[in-house]
Amino acid sequence: MVFPSNYILSLLSVLLISSASWANSASILDSFIHCLNSNSDLSVPFSTFCNQNNASFSSILQSSAQNLRYLVPSMPKPEFIFTPLYESHVQAAVICSKQLGIHLRVRSGGHDYEGLSYVSEIEAPFILVDLARLRSISVDIADNSAWIQAGATIGEVYYRISEKSNVHGFPAGLCTSLGVGGHITGGAYGSMMRKYGLGADNVLDARIIDVNGKILDRAAMGEDLFWAIRGGGGASFGIILSWKIKLVPVPETVTVFTVTKSLEQGATKILYRWQQVADKLDEDLFIRVIIQPGSAGQKGEKTVTNSYNALFLGGADRLLQVMQESFPELGLTRKDCIETSWIKSVLYIAGYPSNTPPEVLLQGKSTFKNYFKAKSDFVKDPIPETGLEGLWKRLLEEDSPLMIWNPYGGMMSNISESEIPFPHRKGNLFKIQYVTSWQDGDKNATKHMDWIRKLYNYMAPYVSKFPRAAYVNYRDLDLGMNKKSNTSFIQASAWGSRYFKDNFNRLVTVKTKVDPDNFFRHEQSIPPLPVQEG
Repeated sequence: MVFPSNYILSLLSVLLISSASWANSASILDSFIHCLNSNSDLSVPFSTFCNQNNASFSSILQSSAQNLRYLVPSMPKPEFIFTPLYESHVQAAVICSKQLGIHLRVRSGGHDYEGLSYVSEIEAPFILVDLARLRSISVDIADNSAWIQAGATIGEVYYRISEKSNVHGFPAGLCTSLGVGGHITGGAYGSMMRKYGLGADNVLDARIIDVNGKILDRAAMGEDLFWAIRGGGGASFGIILSWKIKLVPVPETVTVFTVTKSLEQGATKILYRWQQVADKLDEDLFIRVIIQPGSAGQKGEKTVTNSYNALFLGGADRLLQVMQESFPELGLTRKDCIETSWIKSVLYIAGYPSNTPPEVLLQGKSTFKNYFKAKSDFVKDPIPETGLEGLWKRLLEEDSPLMIWNPYGGMMSNISESEIPFPHRKGNLFKIQYVTSWQDGDKNATKHMDWIRKLYNYMAPYVSKFPRAAYVNYRDLDLGMNKKSNTSFIQASAWGSRYFKDNFNRLVTVKTKVDPDNFFRHEQSIPPLPVQEG
């Protein structure tokens, strides 16, 4: 077969570009390794690196990533992945990234909804520092505290606490494969938030690597930076190495239940009532609502179901008394109630089967992966029944939609909005998480993304305003994005005011002080103020 000359030239140019890219990638890795070994107190094994030509690259990149939208071939990939073994390795990675002018992304768990910890759409080339091997947990029951490294999952933390005590816990996330490094930087919601607040409300100390590669604890970093990292969002101020958390008391026996109501069983009126009482219930009781399409009747007609998924910090008898006084409309019965230990309630709320041993929490990585888009809202006044009926209609139009309504009140209303950067406190009845997911890759992505954006627009009259608030751990790039290597204060205010309200200005002040050249940056990072000339 004879190929035309223009085809051969085209093929040669592709090969040259590819080989140049490989050479460039190898050159970056060689320079980085040389620099690391010059700047780390401990030698850096070659096995801690994995570049794009390595057979393990894809599996390591995908290991903790949740959103397959950011793993498709068209998405930019890191030049290589570095998995440090020691704190000094992370220090050297910061120093060398800065010296070599290579953009750095850091991943502790990979649950970030827009893939910001392992994808960079605005910076190239970039490298990924994966903290998966920094996962030690040291629990001190006598001190009611624990030191936890950033790469540990919150499930591992719960398990290690329960190993030492059946009357201690920690109020953080419901999804047990969350990496604690990033999870706590955004606040950390959980089923004990009405009793004890957020995970970030219960942090006593931290170890962070700053832009100069120095390790700082609370005393060394100062109270302003310590304030900023507990709820100000990840990867704007430095790299979290570990948190010191405050353990909280839990009863030996707690109670869980899930009661599901369909539209045909009066779900609309019951949910309207839940909105009126959920934030006023006994603070030992957390009832979230999981809303999704389902089937009803013998013919399996499509309907909407509301599942009331709850944790009560006490026994079933007292729970039934509380429910009878405050929320009898749900019709909770004794047979709905499951008395269990706190650690087993963690498994129940996370959706594990009833016979699952707690040791499953040590597996760390989640096997749940799909293509999804998520958004969030906060609600200050009950959504009327007519609004709910319009919502049901829209949910039934989508393939796999999900909404989760998390109740407020209790301790969440007692902590000042400025105590930490997370501002969504008093006045909120509940938080909404919207999710749509699909399994067919890019094929129908536009359809699903359009659907969730239209749903979000529909909900505008019923949720918070000025600003329309959002939760930073449910990152949403629809709210705006930084430009390459630069973030203007005005641009960043578009999402910063939604995530942080009035705390955004203080976060910018801290950022300007600790990272004026904006080394730690991503698509929605906190911007520094521009340097004043003269």
